[in-house]
Amino acid sequence: MTQPLFQANNLIYKSNLTYNDVKIKQGMINFIVGDSGCGKSTFLKLLNQSINPVSGELLYKGIPVDAYDPIDLRREVSLVSQEVFLFDESIIDNFKKFYSLRQKPMPPNEYISLITDLCCVNVPLDQHTSTLSAGERQRVYISIFLSLCPSVILLDEPTSALDEKNSHKLMKNITGFCKARNIDVVIVSHNKSIVEEFCENKIEIFKEG
Repeated sequence: MTQPLFQANNLIYKSNLTYNDVKIKQGMINFIVGDSGCGKSTFLKLLNQSINPVSGELLYKGIPVDAYDPIDLRREVSLVSQEVFLFDESIIDNFKKFYSLRQKPMPPNEYISLITDLCCVNVPLDQHTSTLSAGERQRVYISIFLSLCPSVILLDEPTSALDEKNSHKLMKNITGFCKARNIDVVIVSHNKSIVEEFCENKIEIFKEG
């Protein structure tokens, strides 16, 4: 039996969120679902030590998450949150900044164009990020993290600013890219049709009380 990618046992964040016997599987498209306020986004942040629990056990590939160096872990397990952070520069300059921060060489523009096309960024790479809509900014942000090819990518509501047709296109492109490169995927989504089409392992989180 394959070891879970992540496993949470009696994991408690603050005093109101408990995650017990949660298993995220390797090599599958994992979706985390549940009612608003049940702690889905919080759980994603716990997975790469963006935040820390007060108690309980959380394992990544069989090793306690807190045994990993937090910076190394966040590079290996990349969280693309709903709070988009982009530098006040062009799209291509944002890629350069993120690659510089990771101390990675900047890939060719052809690769960047491929990734931005996959993520439905339908604007030129030299366009300034201040001129982008909220949805365009979100897709640029996703494309930057996807281009870095982490071991695991955590996506928090990646289709929230898209219509149904483009939501399915984006998810098909992202999941296909990740499958081809053996990137594990964990997605929080409230879009039922997206979950039905792409989910290979569903994790339902319930609100306490």
